[in-house]
Amino acid sequence: MSVVLLPAEGLETAQEGHWDVNLQLGISARCLALLLLPVALAACAGSQDTRSISFTDDRGVSDQPYPGNHRAEILAFMRTYLNNPVGVRDAAMAEPVQRTVGGRLRYVSCLRYVAREADGTTRGVGERAVIYVDGRLDRLTENASELCAGSAYAPFPELEKLTR
Repeated sequence: MSVVLLPAEGLETAQEGHWDVNLQLGISARCLALLLLPVALAACAGSQDTRSISFTDDRGVSDQPYPGNHRAEILAFMRTYLNNPVGVRDAAMAEPVQRTVGGRLRYVSCLRYVAREADGTTRGVGERAVIYVDGRLDRLTENASELCAGSAYAPFPELEKLTR
């Protein structure tokens, strides 16, 4: 048994000329979208090229608050930063002092320690700078020689007692 569909009364069948017009309109719409895409992206870029991307809201003020909870924040961060937080030796920390970082005044604390690698070996003494923004730990930099020059280190036994 076969069914034959016939056009309903009042409806016209599609003619060859109508398909060509629809196809041309579809291509024209795509071309228009491709031409307008760069304009839309340029509008999104805006004129705020001077702003940098940061995870903390930096008010850009020079009167930064002192990081009062810096020891606990460093310990919590180092527990996740180190591959193996067990076995850290010779840990020392310098109290936070104000330094210029990226043209802005920030509190910076410096760390020195010997960490155990994943394979169980130890590497040499690592020196890191911890940078604070608005009294909270913002980031840790590995190239700390300039930021930590002249720092007065004191033993940091809590870092040596870290566990997994």
